[in-house]
Amino acid sequence: MSRRRYVARGVPGGYRIWDNRGRRWWGDLYELCPDELLAELNGDADSARIAVLLKRYRALKR
Repeated sequence: MSRRRYVARGVPGGYRIWDNRGRRWWGDLYELCPDELLAELNGDADSARIAVLLKRYRALKR
Protein backbone atom coordinates (compact mmCIF):
# COMPACT_ATOMS: atom_id res chain seq x y z
CA MET A 1 0.00 0.00 0.00
CA SER A 2 1.46 3.35 -1.02
CA ARG A 3 1.29 6.50 1.03
CA ARG A 4 -0.60 9.45 -0.32
CA ARG A 5 1.53 12.34 -1.48
CA TYR A 6 -0.62 15.08 0.09
CA VAL A 7 -2.55 14.92 3.34
CA ALA A 8 -4.42 17.53 5.36
CA ARG A 9 -3.12 17.75 8.92
CA GLY A 10 -4.49 19.62 11.88
CA VAL A 11 -2.13 22.21 13.30
CA PRO A 12 -2.67 24.90 15.95
CA GLY A 13 -5.11 27.37 14.40
CA GLY A 14 -6.46 25.16 11.62
CA TYR A 15 -5.19 22.83 8.88
CA ARG A 16 -2.17 22.69 6.58
CA ILE A 17 -1.28 20.39 3.69
CA TRP A 18 1.69 18.07 4.19
CA ASP A 19 3.64 16.87 1.14
CA ASN A 20 4.96 13.38 1.97
CA ARG A 21 7.27 13.25 -1.05
CA GLY A 22 8.78 16.71 -0.46
CA ARG A 23 8.56 16.29 3.32
CA ARG A 24 7.35 19.86 3.89
CA TRP A 25 4.22 21.94 4.33
CA TRP A 26 2.54 22.92 1.06
CA GLY A 27 0.21 25.91 0.71
CA ASP A 28 -1.28 28.19 3.33
CA LEU A 29 -2.74 27.70 6.79
CA TYR A 30 -6.52 27.31 6.68
CA GLU A 31 -8.73 27.95 9.68
CA LEU A 32 -11.26 25.55 8.17
CA CYS A 33 -10.29 22.90 5.66
CA PRO A 34 -12.51 23.44 2.58
CA ASP A 35 -14.55 20.33 1.73
CA GLU A 36 -13.62 20.38 -1.96
CA LEU A 37 -9.90 20.53 -1.12
CA LEU A 38 -10.20 17.78 1.47
CA ALA A 39 -12.06 15.55 -1.03
CA GLU A 40 -9.28 16.02 -3.60
CA LEU A 41 -6.58 15.24 -1.03
CA ASN A 42 -8.40 12.08 0.03
CA GLY A 43 -9.24 11.10 -3.55
CA ASP A 44 -7.02 11.37 -6.63
CA ALA A 45 -4.69 13.98 -5.06
CA ASP A 46 -3.95 15.54 -8.45
CA SER A 47 -1.37 18.23 -7.72
CA ALA A 48 -2.60 20.48 -10.56
CA ARG A 49 -6.19 20.34 -9.24
CA ILE A 50 -4.97 20.97 -5.67
CA ALA A 51 -3.01 24.02 -6.87
CA VAL A 52 -6.15 25.43 -8.55
CA LEU A 53 -8.19 24.90 -5.37
CA LEU A 54 -5.50 26.50 -3.20
CA LYS A 55 -5.37 29.53 -5.50
CA ARG A 56 -9.16 29.89 -5.31
CA TYR A 57 -9.30 29.67 -1.52
CA ARG A 58 -6.29 31.98 -1.12
CA ALA A 59 -8.12 34.61 -3.23
CA LEU A 60 -11.25 34.28 -1.06
CA LYS A 61 -9.24 35.05 2.07
CA ARG A 62 -8.30 38.52 0.73
